[in-house]
Order: sequence, then structure tokens, then C-alpha cells
Amino acid sequence: MRTEHPTGPFPRHPEPLAARYRAAGAWEDTTIGAELRRTATRFPDRVAVVDDERRLTYAELDRAATNVARMLADDGLRAGDVVIVQSGNVVETLVGMYGLVRAGLVPVCALPQSGPRDIADLATITGARGHLVQADWPRSDLPAAAVALRADHDIRTLTVRGEVDGALCLDHPGDRSGAVLPRAGAEDVALLQLSGGTTGTPKLIPRLHCDYLCNARAWARVSEWDEHVVAMHALPVAHNAGLVLCVLPAMLAGGTVVLAPGADAATIARLVAREQVTDMVVNATVVYRLLSSPEVGRSDLASLRRMAVGPQTPEYAARLESELGVRALGVFGMGEGMIMRTPWDAPREARLHTVGTPIHPLDEVRILDEDRTDVPPGEIGELACRGPYTIPGYYAAPEHNARAFTPDGFYLTGDLARAREIGGTTYYSIEGRIKDNVNRGGEKVHADEIERLLVTHPAIAEVAVVGMPDPELGERVCAYVVPRAGAAAPTVADLAGFLLGHGLAKFKLPERVEIRAELPTTSIRKVAKNRLRADIAELLARERSTAVGT
Repeated sequence: MRTEHPTGPFPRHPEPLAARYRAAGAWEDTTIGAELRRTATRFPDRVAVVDDERRLTYAELDRAATNVARMLADDGLRAGDVVIVQSGNVVETLVGMYGLVRAGLVPVCALPQSGPRDIADLATITGARGHLVQADWPRSDLPAAAVALRADHDIRTLTVRGEVDGALCLDHPGDRSGAVLPRAGAEDVALLQLSGGTTGTPKLIPRLHCDYLCNARAWARVSEWDEHVVAMHALPVAHNAGLVLCVLPAMLAGGTVVLAPGADAATIARLVAREQVTDMVVNATVVYRLLSSPEVGRSDLASLRRMAVGPQTPEYAARLESELGVRALGVFGMGEGMIMRTPWDAPREARLHTVGTPIHPLDEVRILDEDRTDVPPGEIGELACRGPYTIPGYYAAPEHNARAFTPDGFYLTGDLARAREIGGTTYYSIEGRIKDNVNRGGEKVHADEIERLLVTHPAIAEVAVVGMPDPELGERVCAYVVPRAGAAAPTVADLAGFLLGHGLAKFKLPERVEIRAELPTTSIRKVAKNRLRADIAELLARERSTAVGT
């Protein structure tokens, strides 16, 4: 990224920490593009990536990425230029991403679902010079959005899977030579991920070649992946999880990446059987779909050994093992860095009730109280982390960085966590979000605790718990519920009986249920709880106004 950009530089790790990571071998002197070349040299004819229609060997992927990089250089894009990427789970996305980083460009990993306003904000913040879109994305007209973006920004439209007037199509770069590609450094910014924030435009997370590869190597190591792994991703592949928990670790090992076009049970079951998938990283929604689908029970899932699930629920973990024969491993992570996972051989209690342990030996974890003091063992506090693949700060956000990081560089995640000793090993469980606390008359109610129980209710497909304003107690608990297909919408009494049966305290019970067809989400597809809080506040205000008028 060009340091003269008016929005300012990105933060760097303090040199003593950086030196420690280099000396320990956590940061290696290599780049994402160089590692693809290394794997292509070792396994040229092995299948690197498969989608629903197409497959490429490592030699083909490496060659295509180089030709795309040269095409971009010939077109005038220069090392350090930022390119916003909106492309789905197709082979061309990985060709384009590898081509961008090999050309020294900096991808911003947006989602194809991101709206025009979000993309325009990202273009303004980063000074992006390029915008890569999937021309045949089925859920919205990305080419039209790209054309509209050009009206207000000096930006080059790039396309895959189709041509658009005025755009550079990367589908057929041909065998190019002549363009000299820049030599990226291991500690250069490789790409920008988006934070999971729920207010305004997400913060930009600068990930270095060395820290991203450190993350990927650690995941491959704890997962015991080699060239025989077949890792499938059904969630957006350009997300942090898609890249560092699937694509990069599998390709470092020489394995095969399978890109599912959707996260529905039928598609997943079909591709697992067709490609003999061994490993997946999914969320609880995908697990629910798999466990609820009669088709999955009739499918050949024998190859699928492990499924890392975040967030994990004990019921889902147990059912994955008993009904599908798949070892369920809890996983927790963030675009900012830190990843935890339950080991393959962890005790059942740890696999069902925790997110495991950090995946790298240099990861540092603290659990802090409101005064930034470490809590006693076993107590709940805010999770803070530091390590060789955890960022030292967001891009161009000095005021936010001052709040989000401790003076000694620990990232304050906003997650509530607890350390638990099981079998002589310290495991961590995630107990909710600090901002998700409902303060009911001075009693803190953790929304995540209630959600993890309610998601197992037979009538509930999705749920989000928020605080609703109350003149007496400050806040009361409100549950937004998406019912399962064919199920009757649960009432407050239904939820109370269910939760009391699971031992929940009475003061934590939802006192209002709002039924919805779907829950609102942020630009990176997380539940937008700020919108739910605003919604219930508006509903209550309207009801009070109506009552006063009668």
C-alpha cells in the first residue's frame, strides 16, 4: 500500500515483537505468491482447486495467476494499488486473488453481497484503483454496481466470468511475458480484510504476507494436513476464515480446495461425496441445515473426518458425531488474528463445551476485567490477545486503535471468555460479547448464553437476543426469533419453559419475543444487533405513544 495515501499509514508491530517472531520462525521470508509457486513445483499435477464446474491443477493455477498479474501490470495498475474484490466461491476468485497479490496489488476482501454504499465507502477510505467483480454473480447485478462506482471514483473495473463494457476481463489473459512483476516483501501488506463491526463501514484489517502465512501454517499443522487433504468451504471464500482456515493451509500442504457455490445441505452433501472432502469449517447455521436434511442422511459422507464449527453448541457437536460420524471441533477466530480450535484428541468435554486453545505457541491470551486487570482463573472477562498473526492496529483508524488495543499491544476483542482447566490443559470458552450484555436492574445477562440454548429449541431456526429499554430496570431481555419451517412461532411462555428446563435463572428469561422471517445482517453477514436494538426501541416508543393517546 502506498504510504503517501492521504488516509495515513497502517500500524506496525513494535520492533522487539517483530524481531521475536522472525527469530522464532513464525515470520518467514516468503510471500503468498511465492508459496503457491513452491507448491506448484512440488505437486504440479495435483488438483489445487475445484468448484461446481471447473478444476485447476497447481501448475495451471500458478500459471494463470502469473498471467493475470502481468495483465494487470500491463493495464497500468502498480504495486501498492488497492483493488476491492467482490467475487463468490468460484475458481476464478482464487485465480484473481493470487494474480492481484503476485502483481503487488492489495485486495480488499469485500463480499459480493456488499451494497453499493459499502463499496463506495471502501473506495473512498482506501483510494482504491481497481474493483474486481464476478460478472455472473447470480444474486445481484455487480457489473451495474461497478459502472455506477466509476461515476464517482477514478477506479478501473475488472471482471471474472464474463465481460462488461469498459472493464478489463481477466478470464483469458493468455500466456504473457515481458511485464516485470514487483518483488513483494514478506512484511508488506498482502490484503485488507473487513472487521465484523456493526456500526458504519467496517474497519480495515491489514494482513501481512508473513502473518497470514504464519496463521495458515499453524492451522495446517494443528489440523495435520498434508497433500491428501480435501478441504471444502461453503461460506464466502474471501472471508478471513475461507482464506486462512481453508485455501492457504490446504495449498501450503499441497491439498485440494473445494469451493461450494452455496451453503445448503444438498450442495454440501453432493460435493462431499463427489470430491471425497475430508475437512470443513462451517458455522452453526450450516450444521443445523445438515442435521435437518433427510438428504444428508442418505448421502455418502464417509470421507468427511472433521468439521470445525464456530460458534459450537454442545448439542450440535454431539449430533454431528452420533448421526453423521463427523468429529466436531470448536473453533473461534477473527479477521484481526487470533484463532483457537479444539485439538483432534481433546477430551469430549473440551470439544463440546470450549473453543479449544490458540493454534500457535507464540499466541498470548489474557482475560481482563473492566480495569484491564487479569481476572482470577475461571472467571469471565474480556478476551485480549497478541501474537505473530494478530494485527497491531486497524488501517487509518488511530482513535479506534487507542481504544481497541492495550498499550503493550494486546487486541481487546470485545468477547467475554473464560479459561477452563480440563485434563491439565487450559481451554477457553466464549461466553458472549461485552456489548451483548443486557443490564437488567444491575444484573448482567449474557445474550450469547441464552442464544446458545434457544438455538437448540425445536421451533427455532435462528435467534438473536438484545436488551430492550425499560423505565424501571434499565433493560429487559428481548428475543428475535426466526421459526423453523413448518413450526409454530414460540411464545414468551414457550421460551420460558424451555430455558427454565435447561437451568437458566429466571431473571435471564426473555420478556418479549419478536418473530421475523429473517434477521438483519452487517456487511460481512453477522447479525446486526444494533439494528435490532433500534427496532425494539422504536416499537416500544410507538406502543407507549399509542397508549398515551388512548
